[in-house]
Amino acid sequence: MLTIAVSKGRIYDEALPLLAEAGIIPTDDPNTSRKLILATTRADVQLVIIRATDVPTFVEYGAADLGIAGKDVLIEHGAENLYEPLDLKIARCRLMTAAHKNAPPITGRVRVATKYVKIAEQYFAAQGVQAEIIKLYGSMELAPLVGLADCIVDLVETGNTLRANDLEPRELIMHISSRLVVNKAAMKMKHQVIAELLAQLERKVATR
Repeated sequence: MLTIAVSKGRIYDEALPLLAEAGIIPTDDPNTSRKLILATTRADVQLVIIRATDVPTFVEYGAADLGIAGKDVLIEHGAENLYEPLDLKIARCRLMTAAHKNAPPITGRVRVATKYVKIAEQYFAAQGVQAEIIKLYGSMELAPLVGLADCIVDLVETGNTLRANDLEPRELIMHISSRLVVNKAAMKMKHQVIAELLAQLERKVATR
C-alpha cells in the first residue's frame, strides 16, 4: 500500500489530474466527506488528507510514503530528510514582501509579520537588514494597517487581497510551486512502485 499525503484546497484540486494519469482517483470527495483516509481507484494507493503544514512531517516520519507540498512549506519545515524528486508545477504563486501602498521604502530596522519565520529571517539577513519577525497564523494583511508591523511576508497569487486592504507587493523572495516529496525508507522498500508513479507523473507534468 502506498500512502500519499495531500492537503485540501488548491493543491489537492490541481493535483487530481496528475494523480489520475497514474490511475489514482479518490473514491470520496474530501470536500464533502469527513474521511481523512481516502481509498482510490487503485487498490494499492490511498490518500491521507491533512493540513498543508503537516505534509512534510507525515512523510518524514513514515506515516505517508509520499506527499504533495508547496515549496514554501518544505523550506519552512526543513526538508533535509526527504527526497524531493519532482516539481509538479502546480499551485504556483509568489512569496513576497508587502507593505501599505503609501509607506516609504524600508530602511534600518524593520518589523515583519509572517507565518514564514525561517524564510523571512534568511531573506532579510541576506539583504543586510535587521528584522524583528512577528509570527502570525492568519490575517497577515491587518498587521501593517494597525501598526503591528512595517511589512509582511506572504504568498501572493493575484494580489487582490493586498489591494483590497491598501497594501502593495514589494520585493519578490521566491517563486513557489508544489513538489512531490518521498520518505527515504519508502524509496528503498517500495522503490519499484514509487519509481513507476514518478515516471507517470513526470510524463504528465512534461505535457502540461
